[in-house]
Amino acid sequence: MEELNLKVSASPHVRDKDTTSDIMFDVILALVPATAFGVYQFGSKAAILILACILGAVLSEYLYQKFIMHKKSTIGDFSAALTGLLLALNLPPTLPVWMGVLGSVFAIIVVKQLFGGLGQNFMNPALAARCFLLLSFTKPMTTFVYDGVTSATPLAVLKAGGEVSLQNMFMGYTGGTIGEVSTAALLIGAIYLLIRKVISPKIPLIYIGTFAACIAIYAATKNYDVLDFTLAHLCGGGLMLGAWFMATDYVTSPITSKGKIIFGIILGLLTFVLRIFGSSAEGVSYAIIISNLFVPLIEKVTVPKGFGAGADISKEHKKEKKDSKKASDKEESKVEAEEDKEEVKAKMDGKGIAKAIAAIFVITAVMGAALGLVYSITKKPIEEANLKAKEAAYAEVFPNIKEVIPISEDENFYKEITAVVQNAGYESVTVDEVNLVANTDGNLNGAIIIVTTSDGYAGDIQLVVGIDMECNIKGISFLSISETVGLGMEAQNEEFLSQFYGKGFVEFEYSKSGAVDENEVDALSGATITTSAVVEAVNAAIYTFLTMFYKGV
Repeated sequence: MEELNLKVSASPHVRDKDTTSDIMFDVILALVPATAFGVYQFGSKAAILILACILGAVLSEYLYQKFIMHKKSTIGDFSAALTGLLLALNLPPTLPVWMGVLGSVFAIIVVKQLFGGLGQNFMNPALAARCFLLLSFTKPMTTFVYDGVTSATPLAVLKAGGEVSLQNMFMGYTGGTIGEVSTAALLIGAIYLLIRKVISPKIPLIYIGTFAACIAIYAATKNYDVLDFTLAHLCGGGLMLGAWFMATDYVTSPITSKGKIIFGIILGLLTFVLRIFGSSAEGVSYAIIISNLFVPLIEKVTVPKGFGAGADISKEHKKEKKDSKKASDKEESKVEAEEDKEEVKAKMDGKGIAKAIAAIFVITAVMGAALGLVYSITKKPIEEANLKAKEAAYAEVFPNIKEVIPISEDENFYKEITAVVQNAGYESVTVDEVNLVANTDGNLNGAIIIVTTSDGYAGDIQLVVGIDMECNIKGISFLSISETVGLGMEAQNEEFLSQFYGKGFVEFEYSKSGAVDENEVDALSGATITTSAVVEAVNAAIYTFLTMFYKGV
Protein backbone atom coordinates (compact mmCIF):
# COMPACT_ATOMS: atom_id res chain seq x y z
CA MET A 1 0.00 0.00 0.00
CA GLU A 2 1.25 3.50 -0.79
CA GLU A 3 2.32 5.82 1.98
CA LEU A 4 -0.30 8.36 3.08
CA ASN A 5 1.16 11.76 2.27
CA LEU A 6 -0.29 14.51 4.43
CA LYS A 7 0.51 18.18 4.16
CA VAL A 8 0.68 19.69 7.65
CA SER A 9 0.56 23.44 8.16
CA ALA A 10 -0.09 25.79 11.01
CA SER A 11 -3.65 26.77 11.92
CA PRO A 12 -6.01 28.46 11.20
CA HIS A 13 -7.20 25.70 8.89
CA VAL A 14 -9.98 26.89 6.59
CA ARG A 15 -11.36 24.66 3.85
CA ASP A 16 -11.79 27.47 1.38
CA LYS A 17 -10.03 29.06 -1.57
CA ASP A 18 -9.63 32.26 0.46
CA THR A 19 -6.18 32.89 1.93
CA THR A 20 -5.40 34.05 5.46
CA SER A 21 -4.88 37.58 4.18
CA ASP A 22 -8.31 37.51 2.47
CA ILE A 23 -9.99 36.48 5.72
CA MET A 24 -8.15 39.02 7.85
CA PHE A 25 -8.92 41.79 5.37
CA ASP A 26 -12.61 40.83 5.41
CA VAL A 27 -12.67 41.15 9.21
CA ILE A 28 -10.96 44.54 8.98
CA LEU A 29 -13.58 45.69 6.46
CA ALA A 30 -16.34 44.42 8.75
CA LEU A 31 -14.92 46.58 11.56
CA VAL A 32 -14.96 49.74 9.43
CA PRO A 33 -18.50 50.83 10.52
CA ALA A 34 -17.66 50.49 14.23
CA THR A 35 -14.29 52.18 13.72
CA ALA A 36 -15.76 55.05 11.73
CA PHE A 37 -18.49 55.62 14.30
CA GLY A 38 -15.93 55.54 17.11
CA VAL A 39 -13.87 58.23 15.40
CA TYR A 40 -17.01 60.27 14.68
CA GLN A 41 -18.13 59.94 18.28
CA PHE A 42 -14.84 60.53 20.12
CA GLY A 43 -12.89 62.63 17.63
CA SER A 44 -9.25 62.84 16.65
CA LYS A 45 -7.96 61.26 19.88
CA ALA A 46 -9.68 58.02 18.94
CA ALA A 47 -8.28 58.16 15.39
CA ILE A 48 -4.73 58.73 16.64
CA LEU A 49 -5.02 55.89 19.18
CA ILE A 50 -6.31 53.50 16.50
CA LEU A 51 -3.46 54.33 14.11
CA ALA A 52 -0.89 54.06 16.89
CA CYS A 53 -2.13 50.62 17.96
CA ILE A 54 -2.14 49.29 14.38
CA LEU A 55 1.35 50.65 13.67
CA GLY A 56 2.61 49.34 17.00
CA ALA A 57 1.32 45.84 16.23
CA VAL A 58 2.63 45.75 12.64
CA LEU A 59 6.08 47.12 13.55
CA SER A 60 6.38 44.76 16.51
CA GLU A 61 5.71 41.75 14.30
CA TYR A 62 8.06 42.95 11.55
CA LEU A 63 10.98 43.77 13.86
CA TYR A 64 10.62 40.58 15.88
CA GLN A 65 10.51 38.31 12.83
CA LYS A 66 13.16 40.16 10.84
CA PHE A 67 15.80 41.02 13.41
CA ILE A 68 15.23 38.63 16.32
CA MET A 69 14.03 35.43 14.66
CA HIS A 70 15.66 36.16 11.26
CA LYS A 71 12.59 34.85 9.46
CA LYS A 72 10.43 36.11 6.64
CA SER A 73 8.00 38.81 7.73
CA THR A 74 4.30 37.89 7.68
CA ILE A 75 2.81 41.35 8.14
CA GLY A 76 1.30 41.00 4.65
CA ASP A 77 -1.34 38.58 5.99
CA PHE A 78 -2.97 41.54 7.85
CA SER A 79 -3.22 39.54 11.11
CA ALA A 80 -1.01 42.02 13.01
CA ALA A 81 -2.99 44.99 11.66
CA LEU A 82 -6.23 43.29 12.73
CA THR A 83 -4.85 42.65 16.21
CA GLY A 84 -3.89 46.31 16.58
CA LEU A 85 -7.31 47.45 15.36
CA LEU A 86 -9.20 45.11 17.69
CA LEU A 87 -7.12 46.25 20.63
CA ALA A 88 -7.75 49.91 19.83
CA LEU A 89 -11.49 49.33 19.58
CA ASN A 90 -11.37 47.85 23.09
CA LEU A 91 -9.68 50.93 24.59
CA PRO A 92 -11.15 54.18 25.95
CA PRO A 93 -10.46 57.10 23.57
CA THR A 94 -8.72 59.10 26.31
CA LEU A 95 -6.06 56.44 26.95
CA PRO A 96 -2.52 57.81 26.46
CA VAL A 97 -1.14 56.73 23.09
CA TRP A 98 1.98 55.14 24.59
CA MET A 99 -0.19 52.79 26.65
CA GLY A 100 -2.01 51.66 23.51
CA VAL A 101 1.31 51.02 21.76
CA LEU A 102 2.55 49.08 24.79
CA GLY A 103 -0.59 46.93 24.58
CA SER A 104 0.06 46.25 20.89
CA VAL A 105 3.62 45.15 21.61
CA PHE A 106 2.40 42.86 24.38
CA ALA A 107 -0.27 41.35 22.11
CA ILE A 108 2.12 40.61 19.25
CA ILE A 109 5.34 39.68 21.05
CA VAL A 110 4.16 38.02 24.26
CA VAL A 111 0.85 36.44 23.28
CA LYS A 112 1.42 35.73 19.58
CA GLN A 113 5.07 35.49 18.49
CA LEU A 114 6.56 33.87 21.58
CA PHE A 115 4.16 30.98 21.06
CA GLY A 116 5.04 30.50 17.41
CA GLY A 117 3.16 33.21 15.54
CA LEU A 118 -0.18 33.07 13.75
CA GLY A 119 -2.04 29.89 14.56
CA GLN A 120 -0.05 29.07 17.72
CA ASN A 121 -1.32 31.63 20.23
CA PHE A 122 -3.39 30.11 23.03
CA MET A 123 -5.70 33.09 23.58
CA ASN A 124 -6.93 36.11 21.66
CA PRO A 125 -3.94 38.53 21.52
CA ALA A 126 -6.01 41.73 21.45
CA LEU A 127 -8.10 40.77 24.47
CA ALA A 128 -5.09 39.47 26.36
CA ALA A 129 -3.44 42.86 25.80
CA ARG A 130 -6.58 44.69 26.93
CA CYS A 131 -6.65 42.70 30.19
CA PHE A 132 -2.92 43.38 30.62
CA LEU A 133 -3.52 47.12 30.29
CA LEU A 134 -6.57 46.95 32.56
CA LEU A 135 -4.52 45.34 35.32
CA SER A 136 -1.52 47.63 34.78
CA PHE A 137 -3.29 50.98 34.26
CA THR A 138 -6.69 50.56 35.91
CA LYS A 139 -7.63 54.22 36.24
CA PRO A 140 -6.99 55.40 32.64
CA MET A 141 -8.50 52.14 31.34
CA THR A 142 -11.72 52.73 33.27
CA THR A 143 -12.09 56.47 32.68
CA PHE A 144 -14.68 57.18 30.00
CA VAL A 145 -15.50 60.58 28.55
CA TYR A 146 -18.61 61.28 26.49
CA ASP A 147 -19.48 64.67 25.07
CA GLY A 148 -16.63 66.25 27.02
CA VAL A 149 -17.82 64.95 30.38
CA THR A 150 -16.31 62.11 32.38
CA SER A 151 -19.13 59.70 33.12
CA ALA A 152 -19.93 56.09 33.89
CA THR A 153 -20.67 53.59 31.12
CA PRO A 154 -24.29 52.45 30.73
CA LEU A 155 -23.44 49.06 32.26
CA ALA A 156 -21.90 50.73 35.32
CA VAL A 157 -25.04 52.87 35.69
CA LEU A 158 -27.21 49.77 35.29
CA LYS A 159 -25.23 47.80 37.87
CA ALA A 160 -25.46 50.66 40.34
CA GLY A 161 -29.26 50.66 39.99
CA GLY A 162 -29.64 53.57 37.59
CA GLU A 163 -31.61 53.88 34.35
CA VAL A 164 -30.21 53.87 30.81
CA SER A 165 -31.47 54.73 27.33
CA LEU A 166 -31.76 51.67 25.08
CA GLN A 167 -31.94 53.82 21.97
CA ASN A 168 -28.70 55.63 22.81
CA MET A 169 -26.99 52.35 23.63
CA PHE A 170 -28.07 50.73 20.35
CA MET A 171 -27.00 53.70 18.24
CA GLY A 172 -23.85 54.44 20.24
CA TYR A 173 -24.46 57.80 21.90
CA THR A 174 -22.93 56.75 25.22
CA GLY A 175 -19.57 56.52 26.94
CA GLY A 176 -17.42 53.44 26.48
CA THR A 177 -14.50 52.08 24.48
CA ILE A 178 -13.96 53.27 20.90
CA GLY A 179 -15.49 50.27 19.14
CA GLU A 180 -18.04 48.89 21.59
CA VAL A 181 -20.54 51.73 21.88
CA SER A 182 -22.55 51.30 18.68
CA THR A 183 -24.43 48.01 18.55
CA ALA A 184 -25.88 48.99 15.17
CA ALA A 185 -22.42 49.47 13.59
CA LEU A 186 -21.18 46.17 15.00
CA LEU A 187 -24.21 44.28 13.68
CA ILE A 188 -23.62 45.72 10.21
CA GLY A 189 -20.10 44.31 10.34
CA ALA A 190 -21.38 40.96 11.64
CA ILE A 191 -23.84 40.69 8.75
CA TYR A 192 -21.01 41.33 6.30
CA LEU A 193 -18.95 38.49 7.82
CA LEU A 194 -21.93 36.13 7.64
CA ILE A 195 -22.64 37.00 4.01
CA ARG A 196 -18.97 36.46 3.14
CA LYS A 197 -19.07 33.20 5.13
CA VAL A 198 -15.98 34.26 7.03
CA ILE A 199 -17.54 33.17 10.34
CA SER A 200 -20.18 30.71 11.42
CA PRO A 201 -23.11 32.14 13.40
CA LYS A 202 -23.06 29.18 15.80
CA ILE A 203 -20.66 30.53 18.45
CA PRO A 204 -21.99 34.14 18.52
CA LEU A 205 -25.66 33.12 18.63
CA ILE A 206 -25.16 30.47 21.33
CA TYR A 207 -22.97 32.88 23.30
CA ILE A 208 -25.47 35.72 23.12
CA GLY A 209 -28.44 33.36 23.66
CA THR A 210 -26.95 31.75 26.77
CA PHE A 211 -26.05 35.12 28.23
CA ALA A 212 -29.48 36.59 27.44
CA ALA A 213 -31.25 33.63 29.09
CA CYS A 214 -29.17 33.99 32.26
CA ILE A 215 -29.72 37.75 32.40
CA ALA A 216 -33.49 37.36 31.87
CA ILE A 217 -33.75 34.83 34.69
CA TYR A 218 -31.72 37.07 36.97
CA ALA A 219 -33.88 40.11 36.09
CA ALA A 220 -37.03 38.11 36.89
CA THR A 221 -35.70 37.13 40.33
CA LYS A 222 -34.95 40.80 41.08
CA ASN A 223 -38.31 42.06 39.81
CA TYR A 224 -36.64 44.18 37.12
CA ASP A 225 -38.21 44.88 33.76
CA VAL A 226 -36.95 41.67 32.11
CA LEU A 227 -37.03 42.91 28.52
CA ASP A 228 -35.40 46.29 29.14
CA PHE A 229 -32.77 44.88 31.49
CA THR A 230 -31.86 42.09 29.08
CA LEU A 231 -31.71 44.35 26.02
CA ALA A 232 -29.56 46.86 27.90
CA HIS A 233 -27.04 44.14 28.72
CA LEU A 234 -27.04 42.90 25.13
CA CYS A 235 -26.38 46.40 23.78
CA GLY A 236 -23.97 47.43 26.53
CA GLY A 237 -20.26 46.84 26.91
CA GLY A 238 -18.22 44.70 24.59
CA LEU A 239 -20.68 41.84 24.14
CA MET A 240 -21.40 42.37 20.43
CA LEU A 241 -17.78 43.22 19.61
CA GLY A 242 -16.55 40.17 21.51
CA ALA A 243 -19.21 37.73 20.29
CA TRP A 244 -18.97 38.44 16.56
CA PHE A 245 -15.34 39.50 16.12
CA MET A 246 -13.23 37.82 18.81
CA ALA A 247 -15.01 34.73 20.09
CA THR A 248 -15.06 33.53 16.45
CA ASP A 249 -11.26 33.76 16.06
CA TYR A 250 -10.20 30.64 14.10
CA VAL A 251 -7.10 30.02 16.21
CA THR A 252 -8.60 30.28 19.69
CA SER A 253 -12.06 28.78 19.14
CA PRO A 254 -13.07 25.12 18.63
CA ILE A 255 -13.33 23.71 15.10
CA THR A 256 -15.77 20.91 15.94
CA SER A 257 -19.52 21.44 15.74
CA LYS A 258 -20.22 20.24 19.28
CA GLY A 259 -17.20 22.15 20.50
CA LYS A 260 -18.61 25.41 19.18
CA ILE A 261 -21.81 24.80 21.14
CA ILE A 262 -19.97 24.06 24.37
CA PHE A 263 -17.67 27.04 23.81
CA GLY A 264 -20.62 29.39 23.28
CA ILE A 265 -22.36 28.17 26.43
CA ILE A 266 -19.21 28.62 28.54
CA LEU A 267 -18.78 32.14 27.17
CA GLY A 268 -22.36 33.08 28.01
CA LEU A 269 -22.19 31.70 31.55
CA LEU A 270 -18.83 33.31 32.31
CA THR A 271 -19.91 36.70 30.99
CA PHE A 272 -23.07 36.56 33.11
CA VAL A 273 -21.21 35.64 36.29
CA LEU A 274 -18.49 38.27 35.78
CA ARG A 275 -20.94 41.06 34.92
CA ILE A 276 -23.47 40.42 37.66
CA PHE A 277 -21.35 39.11 40.51
CA GLY A 278 -17.92 40.57 39.67
CA SER A 279 -16.59 43.91 40.85
CA SER A 280 -16.59 45.29 37.30
CA ALA A 281 -19.67 46.00 35.20
CA GLU A 282 -18.04 44.31 32.19
CA GLY A 283 -16.88 40.73 31.74
CA VAL A 284 -16.56 39.91 28.04
CA SER A 285 -12.78 40.20 27.76
CA TYR A 286 -12.03 37.93 30.70
CA ALA A 287 -14.78 35.50 29.67
CA ILE A 288 -13.27 35.05 26.20
CA ILE A 289 -9.64 34.61 27.23
CA ILE A 290 -10.61 32.20 30.02
CA SER A 291 -12.74 30.21 27.57
CA ASN A 292 -9.81 30.18 25.12
CA LEU A 293 -7.90 28.12 27.67
CA PHE A 294 -10.60 25.44 27.59
CA VAL A 295 -10.48 25.03 23.79
CA PRO A 296 -7.92 22.16 23.68
CA LEU A 297 -9.96 20.21 26.22
CA ILE A 298 -13.22 20.97 24.41
CA GLU A 299 -11.79 19.74 21.10
CA LYS A 300 -10.34 16.64 22.71
CA VAL A 301 -13.75 15.48 23.95
CA THR A 302 -15.73 16.56 20.86
CA VAL A 303 -13.57 15.29 17.98
CA PRO A 304 -15.74 12.77 16.05
CA LYS A 305 -14.44 9.20 15.68
CA GLY A 306 -13.48 7.92 12.24
CA PHE A 307 -15.74 5.43 10.47
CA GLY A 308 -16.32 3.82 7.05
CA ALA A 309 -13.51 3.94 4.48
CA GLY A 310 -11.40 6.24 6.61
CA ALA A 311 -11.47 3.79 9.49
CA ASP A 312 -10.60 0.85 7.19
CA ILE A 313 -7.60 2.73 5.79
CA SER A 314 -6.46 3.52 9.29
CA LYS A 315 -6.72 -0.14 10.37
CA GLU A 316 -4.88 -1.35 7.28
CA HIS A 317 -2.16 1.21 7.81
CA LYS A 318 -1.73 0.13 11.43
CA LYS A 319 -1.53 -3.57 10.38
CA GLU A 320 1.19 -2.84 7.83
CA LYS A 321 3.11 -0.87 10.39
CA LYS A 322 2.87 -3.74 12.87
CA ASP A 323 4.04 -6.35 10.29
CA SER A 324 6.93 -4.13 9.29
CA LYS A 325 7.99 -3.87 12.89
CA LYS A 326 8.02 -7.66 13.33
CA ALA A 327 10.12 -8.13 10.17
CA SER A 328 12.76 -5.60 11.19
CA ASP A 329 16.34 -6.66 11.58
CA LYS A 330 17.38 -7.78 15.08
CA GLU A 331 20.65 -5.91 14.86
CA GLU A 332 18.83 -2.69 13.99
CA SER A 333 16.57 -3.19 16.98
CA LYS A 334 19.61 -3.66 19.16
CA VAL A 335 21.13 -0.42 17.86
CA GLU A 336 17.87 1.42 18.51
CA ALA A 337 17.75 0.00 22.02
CA GLU A 338 21.29 1.24 22.67
CA GLU A 339 20.36 4.68 21.34
CA ASP A 340 17.33 4.77 23.63
CA LYS A 341 19.53 3.90 26.58
CA GLU A 342 21.95 6.67 25.68
CA GLU A 343 19.09 9.13 25.36
CA VAL A 344 17.69 8.17 28.75
CA LYS A 345 21.14 8.35 30.25
CA ALA A 346 21.63 11.82 28.82
CA LYS A 347 18.29 12.94 30.26
CA MET A 348 19.11 11.53 33.68
CA ASP A 349 22.66 12.87 33.66
CA GLY A 350 23.43 14.34 37.06
CA LYS A 351 25.39 17.22 35.65
CA GLY A 352 22.48 18.23 33.44
CA ILE A 353 20.12 18.24 36.39
CA ALA A 354 22.60 20.19 38.48
CA LYS A 355 23.02 22.78 35.72
CA ALA A 356 19.24 23.20 35.44
CA ILE A 357 18.89 23.64 39.20
CA ALA A 358 21.79 26.10 39.24
CA ALA A 359 20.26 28.10 36.36
CA ILE A 360 16.89 28.29 38.14
CA PHE A 361 18.63 29.34 41.36
CA VAL A 362 20.62 32.09 39.61
CA ILE A 363 17.53 33.42 37.81
CA THR A 364 15.54 33.40 41.06
CA ALA A 365 18.37 35.12 42.95
CA VAL A 366 18.79 37.81 40.30
CA MET A 367 15.05 38.48 40.11
CA GLY A 368 14.80 38.53 43.90
CA ALA A 369 17.70 40.96 44.16
CA ALA A 370 16.16 43.17 41.46
CA LEU A 371 12.81 43.24 43.25
CA GLY A 372 14.55 43.95 46.54
CA LEU A 373 16.49 46.82 44.96
CA VAL A 374 13.33 48.32 43.46
CA TYR A 375 11.57 48.00 46.82
CA SER A 376 14.43 49.65 48.71
CA ILE A 377 14.56 52.51 46.20
CA THR A 378 10.81 53.14 46.19
CA LYS A 379 10.02 52.43 49.86
CA LYS A 380 11.07 55.82 51.23
CA PRO A 381 9.45 57.94 48.46
CA ILE A 382 6.21 55.96 48.86
CA GLU A 383 6.25 56.48 52.64
CA GLU A 384 6.90 60.20 52.17
CA ALA A 385 4.08 60.49 49.63
CA ASN A 386 1.68 58.70 51.99
CA LEU A 387 2.70 60.98 54.86
CA LYS A 388 2.14 64.10 52.74
CA ALA A 389 -1.28 62.78 51.71
CA LYS A 390 -2.19 62.28 55.36
CA GLU A 391 -0.98 65.74 56.36
CA ALA A 392 -2.98 67.30 53.54
CA ALA A 393 -6.07 65.37 54.68
CA TYR A 394 -5.51 66.45 58.30
CA ALA A 395 -5.34 70.10 57.24
CA GLU A 396 -8.49 69.67 55.18
CA VAL A 397 -10.64 68.15 57.94
CA PHE A 398 -9.20 70.32 60.75
CA PRO A 399 -7.95 73.70 59.41
CA ASN A 400 -5.46 75.76 61.47
CA ILE A 401 -4.30 72.87 63.64
CA LYS A 402 -0.94 73.10 65.37
CA GLU A 403 -0.22 69.52 66.27
CA VAL A 404 -1.53 66.02 65.59
CA ILE A 405 -0.81 63.57 68.41
CA PRO A 406 -1.28 59.81 67.77
CA ILE A 407 -3.16 58.03 70.55
CA SER A 408 -1.11 54.91 69.95
CA GLU A 409 1.12 53.31 67.35
CA ASP A 410 0.50 49.78 68.64
CA GLU A 411 -1.28 47.59 66.06
CA ASN A 412 -2.89 45.49 68.81
CA PHE A 413 -4.48 48.64 70.25
CA TYR A 414 -6.27 49.33 66.96
CA LYS A 415 -7.24 45.69 66.59
CA GLU A 416 -9.03 45.93 69.98
CA ILE A 417 -10.76 49.19 68.98
CA THR A 418 -11.78 47.67 65.65
CA ALA A 419 -13.26 44.64 67.45
CA VAL A 420 -15.35 46.95 69.64
CA VAL A 421 -16.57 48.93 66.62
CA GLN A 422 -17.42 45.81 64.61
CA ASN A 423 -19.28 44.28 67.56
CA ALA A 424 -21.39 47.44 67.61
CA GLY A 425 -22.66 46.62 64.11
CA TYR A 426 -20.10 48.27 61.83
CA GLU A 427 -18.77 44.93 60.63
CA SER A 428 -17.08 46.11 57.43
CA VAL A 429 -15.12 48.97 59.09
CA THR A 430 -11.55 48.89 60.38
CA VAL A 431 -10.16 51.63 62.66
CA ASP A 432 -6.68 52.51 61.34
CA GLU A 433 -5.63 55.51 63.43
CA VAL A 434 -6.90 57.81 66.17
CA ASN A 435 -5.11 61.14 66.64
CA LEU A 436 -5.67 64.00 69.05
CA VAL A 437 -5.66 67.52 67.61
CA ALA A 438 -4.17 70.52 69.40
CA ASN A 439 -4.92 74.08 68.27
CA THR A 440 -2.56 77.03 68.11
CA ASP A 441 -3.09 77.68 71.86
CA GLY A 442 -1.99 74.15 72.73
CA ASN A 443 -5.46 73.09 73.86
CA LEU A 444 -7.09 69.88 72.61
CA ASN A 445 -9.51 70.69 69.85
CA GLY A 446 -10.79 67.26 68.88
CA ALA A 447 -9.67 64.10 67.13
CA ILE A 448 -8.84 62.87 63.66
CA ILE A 449 -9.95 59.30 63.04
CA ILE A 450 -8.93 57.24 60.02
CA VAL A 451 -11.24 54.36 59.13
CA THR A 452 -11.46 51.91 56.20
CA THR A 453 -14.63 50.28 54.95
CA SER A 454 -14.56 47.18 52.73
CA ASP A 455 -18.12 47.72 51.49
CA GLY A 456 -17.24 50.09 48.64
CA TYR A 457 -18.56 49.24 45.19
CA ALA A 458 -15.04 48.86 43.72
CA GLY A 459 -13.15 47.91 46.88
CA ASP A 460 -11.89 49.52 50.09
CA ILE A 461 -12.57 53.17 50.89
CA GLN A 462 -10.37 54.92 53.45
CA LEU A 463 -11.68 58.09 55.11
CA VAL A 464 -10.19 60.73 57.39
CA VAL A 465 -12.87 62.13 59.71
CA GLY A 466 -12.28 65.21 61.88
CA ILE A 467 -14.46 65.51 65.02
CA ASP A 468 -14.32 68.35 67.58
CA MET A 469 -14.66 67.89 71.33
CA GLU A 470 -18.44 68.53 71.11
CA CYS A 471 -18.64 65.52 68.76
CA ASN A 472 -19.45 67.65 65.74
CA ILE A 473 -17.95 66.58 62.42
CA LYS A 474 -15.50 69.23 61.20
CA GLY A 475 -14.53 67.65 57.90
CA ILE A 476 -14.14 64.46 55.86
CA SER A 477 -11.43 63.58 53.36
CA PHE A 478 -10.55 60.46 51.38
CA LEU A 479 -7.15 58.78 51.44
CA SER A 480 -8.29 55.97 49.16
CA ILE A 481 -11.31 55.63 46.88
CA SER A 482 -11.65 53.99 43.46
CA GLU A 483 -15.38 53.96 42.80
CA THR A 484 -17.07 54.40 39.42
CA VAL A 485 -16.30 57.73 37.75
CA GLY A 486 -19.40 59.90 37.57
CA LEU A 487 -21.21 57.84 40.22
CA GLY A 488 -19.43 56.65 43.37
CA MET A 489 -16.53 59.07 42.92
CA GLU A 490 -19.03 61.89 43.49
CA ALA A 491 -18.71 61.03 47.19
CA GLN A 492 -15.65 63.32 47.23
CA ASN A 493 -17.72 66.36 46.27
CA GLU A 494 -18.25 68.96 48.94
CA GLU A 495 -21.98 69.04 48.18
CA PHE A 496 -22.30 65.45 49.40
CA LEU A 497 -19.83 65.64 52.31
CA SER A 498 -21.23 68.90 53.69
CA GLN A 499 -24.37 67.01 54.73
CA PHE A 500 -22.36 65.48 57.59
CA TYR A 501 -20.68 68.64 58.85
CA GLY A 502 -21.64 70.27 62.15
CA LYS A 503 -23.58 67.25 63.30
CA GLY A 504 -22.76 64.78 66.06
CA PHE A 505 -24.27 62.42 68.60
CA VAL A 506 -26.31 60.96 65.73
CA GLU A 507 -26.23 57.87 63.58
CA PHE A 508 -26.51 58.88 59.96
CA GLU A 509 -28.78 57.20 57.43
CA TYR A 510 -29.07 57.76 53.70
CA SER A 511 -32.28 58.51 51.81
CA LYS A 512 -33.02 57.93 48.13
CA SER A 513 -36.00 60.27 48.17
CA GLY A 514 -34.40 63.31 49.80
CA ALA A 515 -33.09 63.99 53.30
CA VAL A 516 -35.75 65.14 55.79
CA ASP A 517 -34.46 64.41 59.28
CA GLU A 518 -31.23 65.80 60.74
CA ASN A 519 -29.50 62.44 60.60
CA GLU A 520 -30.38 61.79 56.93
CA VAL A 521 -28.17 62.43 53.91
CA ASP A 522 -29.16 62.42 50.25
CA ALA A 523 -27.83 59.30 48.52
CA LEU A 524 -25.62 59.74 45.49
CA SER A 525 -27.67 59.19 42.33
CA GLY A 526 -27.03 55.71 40.97
CA ALA A 527 -24.43 54.97 43.67
CA THR A 528 -26.29 53.73 46.74
CA ILE A 529 -23.60 51.12 47.47
CA THR A 530 -20.92 53.81 47.76
CA THR A 531 -23.28 56.03 49.78
CA SER A 532 -24.01 53.21 52.21
CA ALA A 533 -20.30 52.46 52.65
CA VAL A 534 -19.39 56.09 53.36
CA VAL A 535 -22.28 56.54 55.80
CA GLU A 536 -21.29 53.40 57.70
CA ALA A 537 -17.65 54.52 57.85
CA VAL A 538 -18.60 57.96 59.21
CA ASN A 539 -20.90 56.36 61.79
CA ALA A 540 -18.07 54.04 62.85
CA ALA A 541 -15.73 57.03 63.29
CA ILE A 542 -18.34 58.79 65.47
CA TYR A 543 -18.83 55.63 67.52
CA THR A 544 -15.06 55.35 67.98
CA PHE A 545 -14.87 58.95 69.18
CA LEU A 546 -17.75 58.52 71.61
CA THR A 547 -16.35 55.26 72.96
CA MET A 548 -12.88 56.70 73.58
CA PHE A 549 -13.74 60.23 74.75
CA TYR A 550 -17.36 60.07 75.94
CA LYS A 551 -17.39 56.61 77.50
CA GLY A 552 -20.89 55.69 78.55
CA VAL A 553 -22.60 58.18 76.23
